[in-house]
Amino acid sequence: MKHSLLHKFLNDDDMLRISNKIGDMEKLTSGEIRVSVKEKRTLFNRNKPINELAKQEFFRLKMANTRDRTGILIFLILRDRQFYILADSGINEKADEDTWHKVKDEMQEKFRSGSFADGILTGIERVGSILSVHFPRKDDDTNELPNDVVF
Repeated sequence: MKHSLLHKFLNDDDMLRISNKIGDMEKLTSGEIRVSVKEKRTLFNRNKPINELAKQEFFRLKMANTRDRTGILIFLILRDRQFYILADSGINEKADEDTWHKVKDEMQEKFRSGSFADGILTGIERVGSILSVHFPRKDDDTNELPNDVVF
């Protein structure tokens, strides 16, 4: 199976629940939430810090191209058991980095108890709630990025 490690953490139902949660939260905000899960680092990226890999993924997914710079990425590397939350400049003007550390701590608590999908769902819900305060949905808002999990 191509994504064998991935399926130890997330099954198809989990992926659907995550995608649906992104859609639900984006109904409350003009922000765009993405989740990207990698099984492991590539040989080329093995020495890069997680925040640099998250930035690469952010740009690869064209998340910097949103209208109001309101994209936010939850990026995970399974084998390293690492993850990073990266917000675009429009978001960072209104919410400080400490905000994302708190979300990360909540997610980590779920991960440690073995609830991987719930950890991601919690992260999406917290991120969406924060975005809805600073970036409420606009009348002309469109879904600029897909809601599916990238792997």
